[in-house]
Amino acid sequence: MTPVFLSESESAALVDDDLALAAAREAFLATATGSVFPVVIAHSSVPHNRFTLKSGSAGDLAGVKVGSFWPGNTDLPRHSSTIVLLDPATGRLRAVVEAAAANAYRTAAADALAVQALARNDSRTLTVIGTGHQALHEVRAVSRVRPIDRVLVVGRRADAARAFAADVTARTGLPAEPVGAEAGVCAADVLVTATTSREPLFDARWVRPGTHVSAMGADGPGKQELPVELYERAALFCDLPDQSSAIGEFQHASGTPVALGAVLAGDAPGRTSDDDVTVFDSSGFALQDLTLAAALLRRSSGETA
Repeated sequence: MTPVFLSESESAALVDDDLALAAAREAFLATATGSVFPVVIAHSSVPHNRFTLKSGSAGDLAGVKVGSFWPGNTDLPRHSSTIVLLDPATGRLRAVVEAAAANAYRTAAADALAVQALARNDSRTLTVIGTGHQALHEVRAVSRVRPIDRVLVVGRRADAARAFAADVTARTGLPAEPVGAEAGVCAADVLVTATTSREPLFDARWVRPGTHVSAMGADGPGKQELPVELYERAALFCDLPDQSSAIGEFQHASGTPVALGAVLAGDAPGRTSDDDVTVFDSSGFALQDLTLAAALLRRSSGETA
């Protein structure tokens, strides 16, 4: 069988929110029976040029995603994502999918699944901490699964927050405004953090009962977006408990979080009351990438499901 190659431009043209959400649900449900292996964090001969390898298998999918970050790139994007699928019967190369743009949809789809499962049904105010490229995808994905009618933006720089809020409104039609961290957290029904922070972004006391928090940024040792004091009064959920405790947000927590896949499968409870504070940590795992690549290949070949 001749291996298939999907270029970055091809996968970017094929991906959309519906495809990403369906692939994410498949991946999270597959965590019950599939295998995910420890993440390899590496770098080139220039240490600040970093890449990670995430590998796994489930059903007829087996392979690896290589995510790279070359901060010195000027004419090329700094981030890239390459998914390699193997033939599970022979181990030979099945497909290579470049998926940097699609990776942003994939990450946001995990957030949307968590919000669907854990946030209050009447959640209307979304606060986003972070003004980077990923943050816009988070806004769009969350607003598709809850009746969001206001977006509050918290950024390190006032000018960046203003520009991002204007971009949110222009691209989604949702009213958005820049606010300070305390005001944004206090008002949030859903709070999403999408940063590369290594220290807490807000005070735990600002989080109201009933809030859902999605921490999307911690995916390596030392990264941290949330205050540890929040864990003491919150129900904790994540993509993979072992990985979250090793390199995700919950490397700073003492308890064991619940796998979101178990909630989606009906094997574990999610939110139990409107006053619960729920926290979801997304560190990202290989099955998300494998199901995404498979979905992109199906769409490329003309399959509808």
